[in-house]
Amino acid sequence: MDGESDDDSIFDNENVDSGNVSSDGDDFAMEIESNISKERQSEPEDYPFEVLTTDQIVQHMIDSIREVTAVVEIPGTIARILLNHFKWDKEKLMERYYDDDQDSFFREAHVINPFNKPINITKPKLKISGTEECEICFQFFQPNLMTGLKCGHKFCISCWGEYLTTKIMEEGLGQSIACAAHGCDILVDDVTVMNLVPDARVKLKYQHLITNSFVECNRLLRWCPSADCTYAIKVMHVESRPVVCKCGHIFCFECGENWHDPVQCRLLKKWMKKCADDSETSTWIAANTKECPKCNVTIEKDGGCNHMICKNQNCKHDFCWVCLGSWQPHGSSWYNCNRYDEDEARAARDAQEKMRFSLARYLHYYNRYMNHMQSLRFENKLYAAIKAKMEEMQQHNMSWIEVQFLKKAVDILCQCRQTLMYTYVFAYYLRKNNQSLIFEDNQRDLETATEKLSEYLERDITSENLADIKQKVQDKYRYCEKRRNVLLVHVHEGYEKDCWDYTE
Repeated sequence: MDGESDDDSIFDNENVDSGNVSSDGDDFAMEIESNISKERQSEPEDYPFEVLTTDQIVQHMIDSIREVTAVVEIPGTIARILLNHFKWDKEKLMERYYDDDQDSFFREAHVINPFNKPINITKPKLKISGTEECEICFQFFQPNLMTGLKCGHKFCISCWGEYLTTKIMEEGLGQSIACAAHGCDILVDDVTVMNLVPDARVKLKYQHLITNSFVECNRLLRWCPSADCTYAIKVMHVESRPVVCKCGHIFCFECGENWHDPVQCRLLKKWMKKCADDSETSTWIAANTKECPKCNVTIEKDGGCNHMICKNQNCKHDFCWVCLGSWQPHGSSWYNCNRYDEDEARAARDAQEKMRFSLARYLHYYNRYMNHMQSLRFENKLYAAIKAKMEEMQQHNMSWIEVQFLKKAVDILCQCRQTLMYTYVFAYYLRKNNQSLIFEDNQRDLETATEKLSEYLERDITSENLADIKQKVQDKYRYCEKRRNVLLVHVHEGYEKDCWDYTE
């Protein structure tokens, strides 16, 4: 595939609708998100990024391909496969191309070296003079109805079309479709796919798969994780920093999660995995239940009597909940259920107490994390209520500018909730030291102020309490903002000075 027209050919049918239709309430929320975005981007040590539409992503991909083809003079479709192999790192591709053996360079990327003479592995069986047999459907065709890749494997056009359609539509493959010949790992190029696939719908799906692969393989690009958003973010270098999509969503570029300052990406990943799996359920079971000593079924004690009868129909074993011994000798003068076996009891007690402590500690941080998450969801709904309050206040002879303090207050309230939510993830992994005590004091101050601000914003506004509420809300959101900054600055100073120890 040579020339710029070939580079663009697989995306001729790309039709992206990047327009957004929203209600008045959505416009109001978007305006608020925009203000948050501007505030975040104006912070020190700004992190430069660019929001790209699907069309811009495609153009960026085409430009990258052209940069490579201009230097190494290879067909654009091969350049695209090579770039995908090197995660769209042009410098690494160039370095390997000039430093490595060219045959191995192309072989590792599963393409035929375009500078070698064409090969023909397949020797079609001839039935009638001038016809060739397709080794997929075993029918004979004229040579112009047979085609293949530069690896030399040829099949009929119909079988190629069905093969490619299945790979694209059913298996969701785009950049990694290999030759239809068994055991051949040479990748099918873009022009071949577009020429052999008959259905426009399948071609469009292929274009989307290629575009998606470009973003996912390129470390400097990331799709916005917000539902139904089609934008991607492009950065100059990868960092754990917040980026703001045009849809209003703010997320961490490095891990793709909602912006999670002050906790680091690696700890947040561990936390989310811990919350998602059933390890804590197992810890609770170990801390609050015992196993039947005969059939090992798990039993939870729900009464005061220590005489247990296993409810397993095939067991019905009678045993003592305290010592797990058979119940039959209990009460006999010679049985020592009451005697304390120091070593055995200490081991059992230590194991169970450790599990109980671990569970209690986890639940302490998890409950507070979830509480702030739930409060954040509720307070995001405040935007609609605040709009109504602002309109009401304007009816009390206040100007539009004068009522903007309410919108500012909700912005800061949501920021504080989100920060507090992630402070509990940070605190869960934090080992106690002098700096951690300062952190907990800052966390407590911010939490207290945030709760008070939330309370103010949920009050009914009347003409009588208007002035009083305005002053209290303004004072409180300024204090919340100050305490939030103090907490974050302290945590980041700890990162820089390596003050934090973790209990991982």
